[in-house]
Amino acid sequence: MKHPLLPRLLLLGLLLAGAGARADSGEDAAQDDWCATIARRLHSVSLAQCRKLDLAPPGARSNNGHALMVGDIAPAAKPVASGGSARAKAPRVLVIGGIHGDELTSASIVFRWLQWMDDPEASRYHWRIIPVANPDGLLADPPQRANANGVDLNRNFPTPDWERDAHSYWAKRTDRDPRRYPGDSAGSEIETRWLNEQIEDFQPDVIVSIHAPYSLLDYDGPARQPRRFGHLNLNRLGVYPGSLGNYGGLHKNMPVITIELPHATVMPPLREQKEIWQDMLTWMRRNIASQTRS
Repeated sequence: MKHPLLPRLLLLGLLLAGAGARADSGEDAAQDDWCATIARRLHSVSLAQCRKLDLAPPGARSNNGHALMVGDIAPAAKPVASGGSARAKAPRVLVIGGIHGDELTSASIVFRWLQWMDDPEASRYHWRIIPVANPDGLLADPPQRANANGVDLNRNFPTPDWERDAHSYWAKRTDRDPRRYPGDSAGSEIETRWLNEQIEDFQPDVIVSIHAPYSLLDYDGPARQPRRFGHLNLNRLGVYPGSLGNYGGLHKNMPVITIELPHATVMPPLREQKEIWQDMLTWMRRNIASQTRS
């Protein structure tokens, strides 16, 4: 005897499957559109390479309507003693590129690193990757440091000193440079709030933020500071009201590595890119992985 609910359950299953397929198709189309747009601006990134990276739109969009794309890469699964999980203990690394839209290499190198995630050393970590944190700035003509509202996102994080110091610092130390405008209020920008949400959700053990063109390493936070990645030597620049180093490294007590590439529009030689990558992984193994607890 047939169950009276069976036809309805089958129909419901088909409808849900179809909805899932449409959702997947929508996400694929969104990624294709985004990749095509980014590849036209970043000549070192091909459309085919971008499509392989499995980036996804989390729902947030910039002021100009560009998706804020993010990718999660889980660690390689390994059995561990006492019934634990390797994934539960894996250190979390948040990588942010392109927070300043005119620093094109800061986004391009993230796409290059994404191609090297099968490295056994890299596979011990849980990565969250944001290749382009400021798509409006990157896609402006010409590319611009600030977002579509003219706000420097790296001066807009809600640091404890923002209300007191952000505007006075901007006026006195930058002579009201419009490229460094911190915004009308802390966290006023969609992109800044979204980045903060990513930090709160992911709870990274280390944040890696890529910039250009000062050819150095900067560092804020509790772990032992790196001395050198590739040809980039440590040169601590201090913290600014509303900066990510201030917000993550000092306010939230999360290690924040700032990598300043030598040029904003010319990628380092491939050998140098690999040296930066390998030195970064070595530093994380010695200073982050060994400190992480489940």
